[in-house]
Amino acid sequence: MLSNTASHYGIITKLFHWTIALGIFLVIPLGIYGNNLAHAIEANGADAQTVARAAFVFSLHKTIGLTILFTALARIAWAISQPKPEALNGDKKAEHWLASMIHWLLYGSLVLVPVTGWIHHAATSGFAPIWWPFGQDLPFVAKSDSTAHLFEGLHVMFERVLVASLLLHIAGALKHHVIDKDATLRRMWFGTTAVGPRPQQHSAKTAILGALAVWVIALGVGQSLGLYRSDAGQTTAALESVASDWTVQSGEIGIAVTQFGSQTNGSFSDWTSAITFDETAKTGSVTTTINIASLSIGSVTPQALGAEYFDAATHPTAIYEGRISHIEADQYASTGTLTLKGQSIPVEFTFDLSIVDGLATMSGATRLDRTDFSIGAADEGTLGFGVDVSLNLTAAR
Repeated sequence: MLSNTASHYGIITKLFHWTIALGIFLVIPLGIYGNNLAHAIEANGADAQTVARAAFVFSLHKTIGLTILFTALARIAWAISQPKPEALNGDKKAEHWLASMIHWLLYGSLVLVPVTGWIHHAATSGFAPIWWPFGQDLPFVAKSDSTAHLFEGLHVMFERVLVASLLLHIAGALKHHVIDKDATLRRMWFGTTAVGPRPQQHSAKTAILGALAVWVIALGVGQSLGLYRSDAGQTTAALESVASDWTVQSGEIGIAVTQFGSQTNGSFSDWTSAITFDETAKTGSVTTTINIASLSIGSVTPQALGAEYFDAATHPTAIYEGRISHIEADQYASTGTLTLKGQSIPVEFTFDLSIVDGLATMSGATRLDRTDFSIGAADEGTLGFGVDVSLNLTAAR
């Protein structure tokens, strides 16, 4: 029997129920284990293998979570089209109302928990991709630390509601089976179960209001705990200003790496450039100093600043010194040396430059090999060797 009746659940409903149950019992321990790994890595650092294990656990957690979401949506759509079997405790008004409220909490949480987790993932750069055949981003969800923190906090609170509801749901099922000795639990299993006479049903339409009240209380608890606040981030000493013929007014040094097959973008917020440039000869020089601790690269920022990667504590700055030469039209080249993490490597990059009324605008890019600077392990499957560096700025004479 595929469909529900007034007394029994159909096979499709049962398949939905137990598939989601299996997913929940997998995804929650994975989330706890992954968070423990992440906290340990952030507090004490870790080698590349531990970071890779944490990424694998989180990818598995996220992928199963979205599987639960899609399955739950399908189950909800199926439930709307089906008759709901009458409750075997329908004559006990308070007990029936409580059971209905818990069901509302479960249905809602099965959507809210993965959706908030998905938005948190989309708002965060890189780390632990979802193994579904679509992109890692979501429409209308920008990369934003504040958005990521907000939905991370919401994900945590809704997950707590899910766990509490699940425990109460299990307790209720066991109460029916052991104390009441009715067929509530047995009729959700496969096969034919004799239900017996069904009692008169009391209405539990207001149970959804109880579920909404629980979610509001959970949101208030999260607010009081500060779960939705964006962390201020690591406080670092800013670089001192430098003497320069051209003063940088705005700009960005960005990096892009490939992690587990997905691109991760980051940028340095604190850097200085001492620039000389002769507009007639079209030659000059540049010395750029970068504050390594100002790097922001999403959820992997603490790991990226650790000893195995940029090692910001030991090597707080990177310095590029280069000579500028003209190629053709508005295209130039800078040839010099980048000193990063104790390694000095020749680097050349091309850039476009235009100067109008004493205001210079340039944009350029180059590609580095992270292994030249002893950054990360020699495992390209986890973290690609190539690092794309982009530089965009405007400077006034």
